[in-house]
Amino acid sequence: MRFDASQQMRLGQHMKLAPRMIQSMEILQMAAHELEERIEQELESNVTLEVMEPDIEGERTTAENAQVGGVAEGRVEDRPLEAGEAADDFERLDSYEQSNPEALENEYSASDSTPSRDDYFERATRTRDSGEPDAKSEAMANTAARGASLIEQLLDQWRMAEVEESLRRLGSQIISFIEDDGYLRTDLATIIDRMPAGMERPTTGAMSLALRAVQLLLEPAGVAARDVREALLLQIDSMAAHKWALSPQERERWPLIRRIVADYLEDLSQNRLPKLAEKLGVGVSDVKDAIEQMRRLSMAPARELVTESAGVIFPDAIVEFDEEEDRYIAYLAESRIGNLRLNQEYAKMARDRGVPKPTREFLKRNISNAAWLIDAVEQRRRTLLRVISVVVDAQRDYFDYGAAHLRPLPMTQVADQLGIHVATVSRAVADKYLQTPRGVVPLRGFFSGGTQTESGEDVSWNAVKAALKEIIDVEDKRSPLSDETLAEKLKERGIEIARRTVAKYRDQLNVPSARLRKLF
Repeated sequence: MRFDASQQMRLGQHMKLAPRMIQSMEILQMAAHELEERIEQELESNVTLEVMEPDIEGERTTAENAQVGGVAEGRVEDRPLEAGEAADDFERLDSYEQSNPEALENEYSASDSTPSRDDYFERATRTRDSGEPDAKSEAMANTAARGASLIEQLLDQWRMAEVEESLRRLGSQIISFIEDDGYLRTDLATIIDRMPAGMERPTTGAMSLALRAVQLLLEPAGVAARDVREALLLQIDSMAAHKWALSPQERERWPLIRRIVADYLEDLSQNRLPKLAEKLGVGVSDVKDAIEQMRRLSMAPARELVTESAGVIFPDAIVEFDEEEDRYIAYLAESRIGNLRLNQEYAKMARDRGVPKPTREFLKRNISNAAWLIDAVEQRRRTLLRVISVVVDAQRDYFDYGAAHLRPLPMTQVADQLGIHVATVSRAVADKYLQTPRGVVPLRGFFSGGTQTESGEDVSWNAVKAALKEIIDVEDKRSPLSDETLAEKLKERGIEIARRTVAKYRDQLNVPSARLRKLF
């Protein structure tokens, strides 16, 4: 076999996305809070970028006042962002100076003396160095500290446990493998193999003894269980040990509950209550009473130690009903972002040949970055407004009557209507939320395919799911409807879909099958 090295020339064309085009797409896809963080980072690192706050508290910005629903089309500029557009930042600066001749002197026009160039840089750091309170520092200081993790809390408990030192080391190793929900899903053999270097490998018996000590001594009961059955049994045994905290009826039920969990958990999970009662030799009412008492048990034993805070959703736009025009309008909810602009003091310095060249080059780079970011944010606003305008117009019935009246709205239809690529629509709606009279809803939820009713009316798949949920909510739980019957009920409403489609939508709604929904 022979290997040769050679040189060849080839002529070809390749398409590559400029880095700033990629960043523009990323900004379009950002949620409101992510965009705010991105702007905050740029404001901290770029002295030429600043935020123009509204003159009146609570006043909407220009972009926010661009109402959507038809009246905004004349205000929203339909212009794509060109690659390299930020390179023309000084041309835009010229036009800005022509349209705002007073902007350059707005702060020092009443002053008798002209500040030096060094004064500009001094102003940029004056607040930071003056010792005056800083809003960001105060906000960080007032933010609650991160809570201790589950492992940290369990190790703190374990340090207080009265056990032998050898058992304490093994228990600490076991605790390090407990997962966030409190379960120990790593087998003991693997834990032994991963013992720290220099630590003697214990026997399986010693590790089992340490696991039992962890399970019995740590709170809440059920921590370090290896499956659901073991977690429930640990909690049952713990409650039975504290009989003083139970009523006489509860104390009588615990033996029955333990039998159900230990031997018949499968029958319980499949809701086979009559069969379960027959095996236990008790009545169905006794089994139902036991199940009711079992609600005190937890499938995730560590949940009370680590509570996950729900994520805060910041709506990107607000939809309101205009009674005078009898239509819905929308505006961007960007008051927390504000209007970005170039700092004209630094812009003058960048064009002043009396300023040292390194300083001018530094300012030019920052002005270029700031101008590009301003363009990208404005392009995001324009695109988002245009997409929302189509949604508001197309989904009027949803805003009037609810989710069951959603219309099919494919992204390709919106892209064709606006003359943009479908990928742009997809990025524009990603992780965006609308604040509507019917609550805060994801913008992507308005886009879906659909079907036609027998009367020829178009309904979206989300509307079909809403109708399915309505039918299940009002069914008789003693005799729940099968998937085939649910399909028939939907057909009565003019929506004809297959039984397997009903089952698929039921699963997506997290609704169990008819057998599991049955109440005895």
